[in-house]
Amino acid sequence: MKHLIYLFIVMAALSSCTSGQPKKVVLQGLAQGSYYAITYFDAEGRDFQHEVDSVFALIDRSVSLWDTNSIISKVNRNEDVALNQVFIDNFRIAQEAAELSEGYFDATISPLVAAWGFSRKRGDSITPALIDSLRQLVDYRNVGIENGKVLKKSPLISLDFNAIAQGYTSDMIGSFLESKGIDNYLVDTGGEIMTKGSKPNEEPWIVGIEKPAENWDSERIVQTRLALKDKGLVTSGSYRKYVERNGKRYSHCIDPKTGYPVEHNLLSATVIAQNSVWADALASICMVMGMEKSLPLIDSLPDVEAYYIYVNADNRLETYATEGFAHLIVE
Repeated sequence: MKHLIYLFIVMAALSSCTSGQPKKVVLQGLAQGSYYAITYFDAEGRDFQHEVDSVFALIDRSVSLWDTNSIISKVNRNEDVALNQVFIDNFRIAQEAAELSEGYFDATISPLVAAWGFSRKRGDSITPALIDSLRQLVDYRNVGIENGKVLKKSPLISLDFNAIAQGYTSDMIGSFLESKGIDNYLVDTGGEIMTKGSKPNEEPWIVGIEKPAENWDSERIVQTRLALKDKGLVTSGSYRKYVERNGKRYSHCIDPKTGYPVEHNLLSATVIAQNSVWADALASICMVMGMEKSLPLIDSLPDVEAYYIYVNADNRLETYATEGFAHLIVE
Protein backbone atom coordinates (compact mmCIF):
# COMPACT_ATOMS: atom_id res chain seq x y z
CA MET A 1 0.00 0.00 0.00
CA LYS A 2 2.62 2.28 0.90
CA HIS A 3 5.06 4.01 -1.57
CA LEU A 4 8.49 4.60 -0.20
CA ILE A 5 9.10 8.33 -0.87
CA TYR A 6 12.67 9.62 -0.90
CA LEU A 7 12.90 12.42 1.65
CA PHE A 8 15.84 14.79 1.22
CA ILE A 9 17.68 15.42 4.49
CA VAL A 10 19.08 18.89 4.45
CA MET A 11 21.93 19.22 6.93
CA ALA A 12 23.25 22.69 7.76
CA ALA A 13 27.05 22.94 7.83
CA LEU A 14 28.43 22.44 11.30
CA SER A 15 30.78 24.94 12.83
CA SER A 16 34.36 23.90 13.45
CA CYS A 17 34.73 21.37 16.21
CA THR A 18 35.61 22.46 19.70
CA SER A 19 36.82 20.32 22.55
CA GLY A 20 34.00 18.31 24.08
CA GLN A 21 31.64 18.86 21.17
CA PRO A 22 29.70 15.70 20.22
CA LYS A 23 31.00 13.96 17.12
CA LYS A 24 28.75 13.55 14.11
CA VAL A 25 28.35 9.95 12.94
CA VAL A 26 26.66 9.04 9.65
CA LEU A 27 25.65 5.50 8.69
CA GLN A 28 24.37 4.89 5.16
CA GLY A 29 23.54 1.88 3.04
CA LEU A 30 20.88 -0.28 1.47
CA ALA A 31 18.36 -2.39 3.36
CA GLN A 32 14.76 -3.56 3.07
CA GLY A 33 14.74 -2.87 -0.66
CA SER A 34 15.63 0.80 -0.20
CA TYR A 35 18.22 3.14 1.30
CA TYR A 36 18.86 4.14 4.88
CA ALA A 37 20.62 7.20 6.28
CA ILE A 38 21.25 7.56 9.99
CA THR A 39 22.85 10.64 11.54
CA TYR A 40 23.57 11.03 15.25
CA PHE A 41 25.82 12.99 17.59
CA ASP A 42 27.84 11.10 20.16
CA ALA A 43 30.49 12.40 22.55
CA GLU A 44 32.51 9.24 21.93
CA GLY A 45 31.89 9.11 18.19
CA ARG A 46 30.89 5.45 18.43
CA ASP A 47 30.11 3.53 15.23
CA PHE A 48 27.02 1.36 15.64
CA GLN A 49 26.96 -0.01 12.08
CA HIS A 50 27.10 -3.63 13.25
CA GLU A 51 24.23 -3.15 15.68
CA VAL A 52 22.13 -1.33 13.06
CA ASP A 53 22.74 -4.17 10.61
CA SER A 54 21.50 -6.55 13.29
CA VAL A 55 18.26 -4.57 13.67
CA PHE A 56 17.63 -4.78 9.92
CA ALA A 57 18.34 -8.51 9.95
CA LEU A 58 16.00 -9.12 12.89
CA ILE A 59 13.14 -7.27 11.22
CA ASP A 60 13.70 -9.05 7.90
CA ARG A 61 13.62 -12.42 9.67
CA SER A 62 10.37 -11.39 11.32
CA VAL A 63 8.17 -9.51 8.84
CA SER A 64 9.81 -9.49 5.40
CA LEU A 65 7.71 -11.02 2.63
CA TRP A 66 10.87 -11.25 0.51
CA ASP A 67 12.50 -13.62 3.00
CA THR A 68 10.85 -16.99 2.43
CA ASN A 69 12.02 -18.15 5.86
CA SER A 70 10.71 -15.12 7.78
CA ILE A 71 8.07 -15.54 10.43
CA ILE A 72 5.42 -13.78 8.34
CA SER A 73 6.18 -15.97 5.31
CA LYS A 74 5.75 -19.09 7.45
CA VAL A 75 2.54 -17.71 8.96
CA ASN A 76 1.21 -17.07 5.45
CA ARG A 77 2.03 -20.68 4.51
CA ASN A 78 0.28 -21.88 7.69
CA GLU A 79 3.47 -23.40 9.07
CA ASP A 80 3.97 -23.86 12.79
CA VAL A 81 6.26 -21.02 13.85
CA ALA A 82 7.00 -19.22 17.11
CA LEU A 83 6.13 -15.52 17.01
CA ASN A 84 8.67 -13.00 18.27
CA GLN A 85 8.10 -9.52 19.66
CA VAL A 86 8.78 -7.79 16.33
CA PHE A 87 6.04 -9.76 14.60
CA ILE A 88 3.63 -9.29 17.49
CA ASP A 89 4.29 -5.53 17.58
CA ASN A 90 3.65 -5.16 13.85
CA PHE A 91 0.51 -7.28 14.06
CA ARG A 92 -0.83 -5.24 16.99
CA ILE A 93 -0.15 -1.90 15.32
CA ALA A 94 -1.71 -3.11 12.06
CA GLN A 95 -4.85 -4.20 13.89
CA GLU A 96 -5.06 -0.89 15.75
CA ALA A 97 -4.65 1.01 12.45
CA ALA A 98 -7.40 -1.11 10.91
CA GLU A 99 -9.79 -0.34 13.77
CA LEU A 100 -8.92 3.35 13.69
CA SER A 101 -9.51 3.62 9.94
CA GLU A 102 -12.57 1.36 9.89
CA GLY A 103 -10.84 -1.06 7.56
CA TYR A 104 -9.15 1.30 5.12
CA PHE A 105 -5.90 -0.08 6.54
CA ASP A 106 -5.88 -3.87 6.52
CA ALA A 107 -2.84 -6.14 6.84
CA THR A 108 -4.80 -9.03 5.30
CA ILE A 109 -4.67 -7.22 1.94
CA SER A 110 -1.74 -9.41 0.87
CA PRO A 111 -3.68 -11.52 -1.72
CA LEU A 112 -4.80 -8.36 -3.53
CA VAL A 113 -1.30 -6.87 -3.43
CA ALA A 114 0.05 -10.03 -5.04
CA ALA A 115 -2.70 -10.18 -7.66
CA TRP A 116 -2.00 -6.63 -8.80
CA GLY A 117 1.73 -7.38 -9.03
CA PHE A 118 3.10 -5.39 -6.08
CA SER A 119 4.87 -8.24 -4.30
CA ARG A 120 7.14 -11.17 -5.13
CA LYS A 121 4.39 -12.59 -7.33
CA ARG A 122 4.31 -10.98 -10.80
CA GLY A 123 0.57 -10.36 -10.86
CA ASP A 124 -2.52 -12.15 -12.13
CA SER A 125 -4.79 -11.48 -15.05
CA ILE A 126 -7.18 -9.12 -13.26
CA THR A 127 -10.89 -9.79 -13.65
CA PRO A 128 -13.85 -8.60 -11.55
CA ALA A 129 -14.46 -12.23 -10.56
CA LEU A 130 -10.89 -12.61 -9.29
CA ILE A 131 -11.07 -9.38 -7.28
CA ASP A 132 -14.41 -10.38 -5.76
CA SER A 133 -12.94 -13.75 -4.82
CA LEU A 134 -9.81 -12.29 -3.21
CA ARG A 135 -11.79 -9.65 -1.34
CA GLN A 136 -13.41 -12.44 0.67
CA LEU A 137 -9.98 -13.06 2.20
CA VAL A 138 -9.43 -9.43 3.21
CA ASP A 139 -10.80 -8.63 6.65
CA TYR A 140 -8.59 -7.84 9.64
CA ARG A 141 -11.33 -9.13 11.95
CA ASN A 142 -10.69 -12.66 10.69
CA VAL A 143 -7.20 -12.93 12.20
CA GLY A 144 -5.86 -12.82 15.72
CA ILE A 145 -3.10 -14.02 18.01
CA GLU A 146 -3.82 -16.55 20.71
CA ASN A 147 -1.31 -18.46 22.83
CA GLY A 148 1.56 -17.21 20.68
CA LYS A 149 0.01 -18.36 17.41
CA VAL A 150 -1.76 -16.58 14.56
CA LEU A 151 -5.33 -17.78 14.15
CA LYS A 152 -7.05 -17.34 10.78
CA LYS A 153 -10.65 -17.80 9.80
CA SER A 154 -9.40 -19.21 6.48
CA PRO A 155 -6.00 -20.77 5.71
CA LEU A 156 -5.94 -18.70 2.50
CA ILE A 157 -5.66 -15.46 4.49
CA SER A 158 -2.18 -13.92 4.35
CA LEU A 159 -0.60 -10.90 6.00
CA ASP A 160 1.42 -7.94 4.72
CA PHE A 161 3.07 -5.46 7.11
CA ASN A 162 4.89 -3.47 4.41
CA ALA A 163 2.84 -0.36 5.18
CA ILE A 164 4.36 -0.09 8.66
CA ALA A 165 7.52 -2.23 8.79
CA GLN A 166 9.96 0.49 7.75
CA GLY A 167 8.45 3.02 10.12
CA TYR A 168 8.79 0.39 12.85
CA THR A 169 12.42 -0.11 11.81
CA SER A 170 13.22 3.61 12.17
CA ASP A 171 11.67 3.62 15.64
CA MET A 172 13.57 0.50 16.66
CA ILE A 173 16.90 1.96 15.54
CA GLY A 174 16.06 5.18 17.39
CA SER A 175 15.28 3.22 20.54
CA PHE A 176 18.60 1.41 20.25
CA LEU A 177 20.49 4.72 19.95
CA GLU A 178 18.70 6.06 23.02
CA SER A 179 19.67 2.94 24.94
CA LYS A 180 23.28 3.93 24.25
CA GLY A 181 22.74 7.42 25.64
CA ILE A 182 22.34 9.13 22.26
CA ASP A 183 19.56 11.72 22.40
CA ASN A 184 20.18 13.60 19.15
CA TYR A 185 19.58 11.66 15.96
CA LEU A 186 17.75 11.40 12.66
CA VAL A 187 16.93 7.93 11.35
CA ASP A 188 15.68 7.64 7.77
CA THR A 189 14.77 4.16 6.55
CA GLY A 190 13.60 4.49 2.96
CA GLY A 191 11.81 7.76 3.75
CA GLU A 192 10.36 6.68 7.08
CA ILE A 193 11.91 9.19 9.45
CA MET A 194 12.30 9.42 13.21
CA THR A 195 13.98 12.40 14.84
CA LYS A 196 15.13 13.05 18.37
CA GLY A 197 16.67 16.15 19.88
CA SER A 198 18.59 18.51 17.65
CA LYS A 199 22.02 19.33 16.27
CA PRO A 200 24.75 20.52 18.66
CA ASN A 201 23.95 24.14 17.78
CA GLU A 202 20.35 23.43 18.90
CA GLU A 203 19.01 23.76 15.35
CA PRO A 204 16.24 21.31 14.52
CA TRP A 205 16.54 18.59 11.93
CA ILE A 206 15.50 19.85 8.48
CA VAL A 207 13.83 17.42 6.08
CA GLY A 208 12.37 17.88 2.63
CA ILE A 209 9.18 16.53 1.08
CA GLU A 210 9.39 15.46 -2.52
CA LYS A 211 7.33 17.10 -5.23
CA PRO A 212 5.21 14.45 -6.99
CA ALA A 213 7.01 13.15 -10.07
CA GLU A 214 5.65 12.13 -13.45
CA ASN A 215 7.39 8.76 -13.60
CA TRP A 216 9.09 6.36 -11.20
CA ASP A 217 12.54 7.44 -12.44
CA SER A 218 11.92 11.19 -12.73
CA GLU A 219 14.29 13.67 -11.12
CA ARG A 220 13.62 14.23 -7.44
CA ILE A 221 12.65 17.79 -6.54
CA VAL A 222 11.93 19.16 -3.08
CA GLN A 223 8.40 20.53 -2.71
CA THR A 224 8.81 21.96 0.79
CA ARG A 225 11.06 21.76 3.85
CA LEU A 226 10.21 21.59 7.50
CA ALA A 227 11.89 21.53 10.90
CA LEU A 228 11.45 18.41 13.02
CA LYS A 229 12.25 17.54 16.60
CA ASP A 230 11.16 14.47 18.57
CA LYS A 231 8.75 13.42 15.81
CA GLY A 232 8.26 10.76 13.17
CA LEU A 233 7.50 11.72 9.58
CA VAL A 234 6.47 9.60 6.60
CA THR A 235 5.29 10.42 3.10
CA SER A 236 3.15 8.01 1.12
CA GLY A 237 2.54 8.67 -2.56
CA SER A 238 1.01 7.13 -5.64
CA TYR A 239 3.29 8.41 -8.39
CA ARG A 240 6.53 6.40 -8.25
CA LYS A 241 5.26 2.92 -7.42
CA TYR A 242 2.70 1.67 -9.89
CA VAL A 243 2.00 -1.03 -12.46
CA GLU A 244 0.87 -0.55 -16.05
CA ARG A 245 -1.80 -2.76 -17.54
CA ASN A 246 -3.08 -2.24 -21.08
CA GLY A 247 -1.57 1.24 -21.15
CA LYS A 248 -3.13 2.37 -17.87
CA ARG A 249 -1.28 3.08 -14.64
CA TYR A 250 -2.53 1.60 -11.40
CA SER A 251 -1.38 2.94 -8.04
CA HIS A 252 0.10 0.60 -5.43
CA CYS A 253 -2.41 2.06 -2.95
CA ILE A 254 -5.14 -0.57 -2.97
CA ASP A 255 -8.47 0.02 -1.27
CA PRO A 256 -9.28 -3.06 0.84
CA LYS A 257 -12.99 -2.29 0.53
CA THR A 258 -13.06 -2.43 -3.29
CA GLY A 259 -10.02 -4.53 -4.13
CA TYR A 260 -8.87 -1.97 -6.70
CA PRO A 261 -6.12 0.66 -6.67
CA VAL A 262 -7.36 4.10 -5.65
CA GLU A 263 -8.13 6.66 -8.37
CA HIS A 264 -8.70 9.90 -6.44
CA ASN A 265 -6.81 13.18 -6.91
CA LEU A 266 -4.46 12.83 -3.93
CA LEU A 267 -0.85 12.37 -5.05
CA SER A 268 0.91 12.21 -1.69
CA ALA A 269 0.25 12.53 2.02
CA THR A 270 2.90 13.35 4.59
CA VAL A 271 2.11 12.66 8.22
CA ILE A 272 3.88 13.77 11.39
CA ALA A 273 3.24 11.69 14.52
CA GLN A 274 4.90 10.86 17.83
CA ASN A 275 6.77 8.00 16.19
CA SER A 276 7.58 6.78 12.70
CA VAL A 277 5.46 3.64 12.67
CA TRP A 278 2.25 5.57 13.29
CA ALA A 279 3.23 8.24 10.79
CA ASP A 280 3.74 5.34 8.36
CA ALA A 281 0.35 3.78 9.06
CA LEU A 282 -1.51 7.09 8.92
CA ALA A 283 0.17 8.19 5.68
CA SER A 284 -0.98 4.94 4.08
CA ILE A 285 -4.49 5.43 5.45
CA CYS A 286 -4.61 8.96 3.98
CA MET A 287 -3.59 7.70 0.56
CA VAL A 288 -6.29 5.05 0.52
CA MET A 289 -9.06 7.20 1.99
CA GLY A 290 -8.17 10.35 0.05
CA MET A 291 -7.91 13.84 1.47
CA GLU A 292 -11.60 14.53 1.99
CA LYS A 293 -12.22 11.39 4.05
CA SER A 294 -8.91 11.26 5.90
CA LEU A 295 -8.63 14.89 7.03
CA PRO A 296 -11.34 14.58 9.72
CA LEU A 297 -9.51 11.52 11.05
CA ILE A 298 -6.18 13.38 11.15
CA ASP A 299 -7.80 16.36 12.87
CA SER A 300 -9.26 14.06 15.53
CA LEU A 301 -5.89 12.65 16.57
CA PRO A 302 -3.69 14.46 19.14
CA ASP A 303 -0.12 15.27 18.12
CA VAL A 304 -0.74 14.30 14.49
CA GLU A 305 -0.35 16.67 11.53
CA ALA A 306 -0.59 16.17 7.77
CA TYR A 307 0.40 17.74 4.47
CA TYR A 308 -1.43 16.83 1.27
CA ILE A 309 -0.38 17.32 -2.36
CA TYR A 310 -3.22 16.88 -4.81
CA VAL A 311 -4.43 17.76 -8.30
CA ASN A 312 -7.22 20.33 -8.54
CA ALA A 313 -10.02 20.56 -11.10
CA ASP A 314 -7.69 22.40 -13.49
CA ASN A 315 -5.13 19.57 -13.26
CA ARG A 316 -2.71 21.72 -11.28
CA LEU A 317 -0.83 20.78 -8.12
CA GLU A 318 -2.17 22.20 -4.89
CA THR A 319 -1.18 21.63 -1.28
CA TYR A 320 -2.96 21.66 2.05
CA ALA A 321 -1.29 21.61 5.46
CA THR A 322 -2.92 21.23 8.84
CA GLU A 323 -2.25 24.15 11.16
CA GLY A 324 0.41 22.40 13.21
CA PHE A 325 2.19 21.20 10.09
CA ALA A 326 2.19 24.66 8.52
CA HIS A 327 4.00 26.05 11.57
CA LEU A 328 6.90 23.65 10.95
CA ILE A 329 7.49 24.63 7.31
CA VAL A 330 10.69 26.60 6.73
CA GLU A 331 11.53 28.76 3.71
